[in-house]
Amino acid sequence: MRASQDQLIRPGGRRRVFAAGLLAVALAFTSACTDGDGGKPSSWHGGGENPAPKAAATISEPAADAKDVPASTGITFTTKDAVETAVELKDSAGKTVEGSLAKDGTSWLPAGALAYGTSYTATVTATGDDGRPATATSTFTTMAKPGNQVRVSSFLGDNQVVGVGMPLIVKFSRNIPEDYRDDVQRRMTVTSTPAQEGIWHWVSPTEIRYRPKEFWKPNSTVSYRVQAGGLPMGAGWYGRADLSVDVKIGAAVVMTVDNKTKRMTVTRNGSVIKTIPVSLGKKSTPSSSGTMVVIEKLRKTVFDTFEELGPEDGYRTKIDFAQRLTWGGEFIHAAPWSEGQQGSVNVSHGCVNVSMANGDWLFKNTQIGDPITVKGTERKLQNGNGWTDWNMSWDEYVKGSAIPYEPPADPDTTTPSPDATSTPSATPTA
Repeated sequence: MRASQDQLIRPGGRRRVFAAGLLAVALAFTSACTDGDGGKPSSWHGGGENPAPKAAATISEPAADAKDVPASTGITFTTKDAVETAVELKDSAGKTVEGSLAKDGTSWLPAGALAYGTSYTATVTATGDDGRPATATSTFTTMAKPGNQVRVSSFLGDNQVVGVGMPLIVKFSRNIPEDYRDDVQRRMTVTSTPAQEGIWHWVSPTEIRYRPKEFWKPNSTVSYRVQAGGLPMGAGWYGRADLSVDVKIGAAVVMTVDNKTKRMTVTRNGSVIKTIPVSLGKKSTPSSSGTMVVIEKLRKTVFDTFEELGPEDGYRTKIDFAQRLTWGGEFIHAAPWSEGQQGSVNVSHGCVNVSMANGDWLFKNTQIGDPITVKGTERKLQNGNGWTDWNMSWDEYVKGSAIPYEPPADPDTTTPSPDATSTPSATPTA
């Protein structure tokens, strides 16, 4: 994390000392009201002084009277001897801003970006075991709306149903510098029911993905949120708006292809439901061995390879029941011309060939995000050639996080967390 003016959390900051000042005044007043024989308080004074609260609170960010504060700011504070802590944020009209405490109890984050060019007052109240509250306040003003804003978009749309291998994919309209990615990632949460351990992985400066440690549990509900509104993203650029997406995980449909047997085994929720003869890529154009995910589904399409292979080797062919696996052009698809070789000989240009009937069946029983593992071919799958998140081990995957990975002590649902024949719905953009 960098130490610059647009850093969200800056150490230090001015401490508020109102409580200590009030205590000094109270002590001076009590001393002046004692009698002359023993210094005991007069009976009309009430018999004693009010003790200072045992707890104390200090707000470090935003500093009191700070200007040009990012609209994404949280409230960072420290407390001492507190058994209960409450944070309240109000705008200049007295309207309360919704938000929540972080798990570590040292910061508070608004539920959404604050308004630009607006004054706010934060109040932190710490209560000790003596029941006496101590408060700290900080009034600050957010920055004017920036001219340079980064759009944030999700590949998936609300209410889509996807397979158990589907990564959550978030893209940015501009490169996010490395020293800002930790701040961005800390504003990205995933909530799943049931709870599942997972992590974000930066694929490139403009794309980050999330996958659980194991395949999603079937029929899970997953929500992910990017609190990007007003968030500094480097070189004077700021997130344009927050983004939230809710999706559902379908049945666990998993395909496994063995080059040795020339068979595809299809399981649903752990039980074998079909075995399909296949023909894979011939030796000159082998299929890739590795774990891939169905990227898109095309009921009818045309494969045109003239640009790639040239006029002598290229071809243009109508294809039915095509399911893309790689950006390089590997698909599962119906190939009636190779039905005689399926189950015995590899004759394709790298695709997984199946019969028309089996292609129809697969198309009806699979969805985007369903995983397929191909074994025993002459070529290994290249990471990045498709959604290859599951082609990496968990240890490899966590290396792509901008935040050091810490396994959860206890399972938690939050991680700092269509029609089967249809293509992805409209892409949400913030």
